[in-house]
Amino acid sequence: MILGVSPDTPKAQKKFQEKYELPFSLLADMDKKVAVAYGVLKEKNMYGKKVMGIVRTTFIIGPDGRIQRIFPKVKADGHAEEVLAYLKESRKGAA
Repeated sequence: MILGVSPDTPKAQKKFQEKYELPFSLLADMDKKVAVAYGVLKEKNMYGKKVMGIVRTTFIIGPDGRIQRIFPKVKADGHAEEVLAYLKESRKGAA
């Protein structure tokens, strides 16, 4: 199962999901409780100012509910392929 989580409103997420034809659900974390729990709400520099923001991160969570792998500071280009390669490799190891 794939889930995306962001602090955007459900309306903004729906628009984003439709624009990019995302085949998975997006969850709204407007109060940023999930971001805090996963440690991805961090101080960032934006145009020389320090602001709190979400650091894009991918978590692979196993069937037991434990985090198996973290991909920190995600860049969109090539990331899906990186995650897919990891999942294929981890599946080989489990077989």
